Amino acid sequence: MDKHQQQLSLAKSSTQSCNEWIFRDVPSDITIEVNGGTIALHKFPLVSRSGRIRKLVEEHRDSDISRVELMNLPGGAKSFELAAKFCYGINFEITPLNVAQLCCVSDYLEMTEEFSKDNLHLHAEQYLESIVYKNLEMCVEVLQQCENLLPHANELNIVSRCIDAVASKACAEKIALSFSRLEYSSSGRLHTIRQAKCEGDRWIEDLSVIRIDLYQRVITAMKCRGVRPESIGASLVNYAQKVLTKKVDLVSTGHQKLVVETIISLLPVERLAVPISFLFELLRNAVMLDCTIACRLDLERRIGSQLDIATLDDLLIPSFRHGCETLFDVDTVYRILVNFSQQDDGEYDMDDVSIFESDSPHSPSQSALLKVSKLMDDYLAEIALDVNLKLSKFIAIAEALPAHARTIHDGFYRAIDIYLKTRRDCAN
Repeated sequence: MDKHQQQLSLAKSSTQSCNEWIFRDVPSDITIEVNGGTIALHKFPLVSRSGRIRKLVEEHRDSDISRVELMNLPGGAKSFELAAKFCYGINFEITPLNVAQLCCVSDYLEMTEEFSKDNLHLHAEQYLESIVYKNLEMCVEVLQQCENLLPHANELNIVSRCIDAVASKACAEKIALSFSRLEYSSSGRLHTIRQAKCEGDRWIEDLSVIRIDLYQRVITAMKCRGVRPESIGASLVNYAQKVLTKKVDLVSTGHQKLVVETIISLLPVERLAVPISFLFELLRNAVMLDCTIACRLDLERRIGSQLDIATLDDLLIPSFRHGCETLFDVDTVYRILVNFSQQDDGEYDMDDVSIFESDSPHSPSQSALLKVSKLMDDYLAEIALDVNLKLSKFIAIAEALPAHARTIHDGFYRAIDIYLKTRRDCAN
């Protein structure tokens, strides 16, 4: 069912619903048209509360207007039904699922205090201020509802206020949890109780349901508030996994590309804030979805800075490029290896260097070099089985590390042996 059909369906259901509560013994004298559907109502209750409808009626007083079309009404027929109920004095419950609609429709219909005291807009705003903004989960629910109310929800600052509330609550929860972990030891010293990483970050799961553009704004606000990089990273991992594991079609491919590029732009600057396996997973998706070169290079730099903790499975990135004959994306791994090897070249400015903050110097330590050399020898042995791998690329990977990186060459010789045996006709 397309969007137009959905609107007509909602309008029809609202018409049927209105017939249950409007005055049946008083003939209707005005018909309201919303999204292709019509609702027969009465002028007096509407004009007593809605400045917009009153103006429309007054403008056509001579012609005795009996039909009013409300174009682009936020929230559609469902929102108007609630507004009409308010005009008729019929009670209904304001909830996180309808408060954003009520704010937008009351603003559109000019159901404000300037026109009539104790009006709908006041009630909706009071609910936001006294209930929603004090509860993180409710703020997320309202943000979800705002997705279909843009740009009205933005213009009324509902979105920005919810985002600010979510960021504040997440930061406050983390501070409160930090204090709860403190206790005095038998010697009288204050120390921290070790607990599970990111415990108390209940908002991580909550945020996974909102649209990517709003999610980006929430995470950006959280960074400004000082929420821990590890918590930000855990949220990014959770959000990406929820979206990227869904079945892909032509429409969702574009959406997934947007998600991957946005997630990459939101990665914390701190090293190890997200697992390296997640960075590799992002890289695979970035290559497959043809994300921007800047995104892919950013991931390659991040991975290169911590290549010593990667595994062979991480490096086995399938070749997604059209016309590429090799099984694995050797070029990408080569660039990652170069990033690792050249960390001490001073080619990056201070901003680039700060992306990979750590307590150790930026040049790879000998222990890191040893780990990476063993990893790359295993990688060479794996890609050597691919008969389409050119010798020049095999050699480029082998020579990317400095000579002192390998103290034992058994793995390297094994990779060469596999390469030659796979190509017996050119072994000489």
